[in-house]
Amino acid sequence: MKAQGPLKGVKVVEFVGLGPAPFCAMMLSDMGADVVRIDRPGALGLGAADVLGRGRRSVALDLKSEAELEIALRLIASADILLEGYRPGVMERLGLGPDVALARNPALVYGRMTGWGQFGPLAHAAGHDLNYIALTGALGSIGDTDKPTIPLNLVGDFGGGAMYLGFGVLAAMHHARATGEGQVVDAAIVDGAASLMASQHQLAALGLWSRDRGTNLLDGAAHFYTVYECADGGFISVGPLEPEFYTLLCEKTGFDGGKWPADWSGKGWPEAKAELAALFKSQSRDHWCDLLEGSDACFAPVLDFEESATHPHMVERGVYVELDGVRQAAPAPRFSRTPGAIQGQAPTPGADHEAVLADWLDD
Repeated sequence: MKAQGPLKGVKVVEFVGLGPAPFCAMMLSDMGADVVRIDRPGALGLGAADVLGRGRRSVALDLKSEAELEIALRLIASADILLEGYRPGVMERLGLGPDVALARNPALVYGRMTGWGQFGPLAHAAGHDLNYIALTGALGSIGDTDKPTIPLNLVGDFGGGAMYLGFGVLAAMHHARATGEGQVVDAAIVDGAASLMASQHQLAALGLWSRDRGTNLLDGAAHFYTVYECADGGFISVGPLEPEFYTLLCEKTGFDGGKWPADWSGKGWPEAKAELAALFKSQSRDHWCDLLEGSDACFAPVLDFEESATHPHMVERGVYVELDGVRQAAPAPRFSRTPGAIQGQAPTPGADHEAVLADWLDD
């Protein structure tokens, strides 16, 4: 399809990797950027199931070959942004480090995605999302009093990683276009995940956050901000933090808000939570949806993937789309003048070799 979106005309070279860097490249592609992925010769693609790889073109290069390394450098010379997600030092050993790349293209934004960062005692150690968010205090703050709860790999790889990489390379590109000066963007998951904890640091500074997990306003301890099980085994979420919303929840459910006010001090939370748990478990999830959904009681059912895709709100907004038989989230956020779009399914590695070289290098 013809590229569309606010990043139309932006050229991105992506050195194939795992997790957050491909997700960042997916987001840039969704917004219209021309993303060229450099794959290894003989690599096998995942086809339509490769959601993170959607919307790019692929060139297969043997970077140990001087001739093909030169092709990579010529692509870099034509790019606005480079994305790589290797351990520190790998790109340098390949002959593609920042010094070499910026010598070829002084306005290049060189985006580096790692877990621990480009420097520090742990920089060269292996790790994954869980380890990175463990070090930042994020993992230790999520869950009940028994043990931390693993929040998939959303907080590290994608929230603290890919999103900060995307923000960083676009900010650096703005600077490069104004000044002609490129630079390196060191996007470390430990940095991003720690940044995501800004609200908790603020609450702690105000004396409103305890280091004891499962005792705080936003970690499930409060009876008015948590998840409850229903009679049919389904779950619902309630979060009426404001007094008027809590009053409405109590009115609709018959819960005694006078006895158990939404007190942010923590007083009475365990007892009130036990009473609300018994109340919500007395009826099915559908019953509570019929009673509360769409009101200002700050309510939503807890859905799985399949249920989410068929929920009327999600359907009307077109949150999910189907591409070659694979359901996936549509591009986000939305733009009024330059809407993004999925530019196509993930490429077969190397399938676009000649077309990319013709487009990018035959000037």
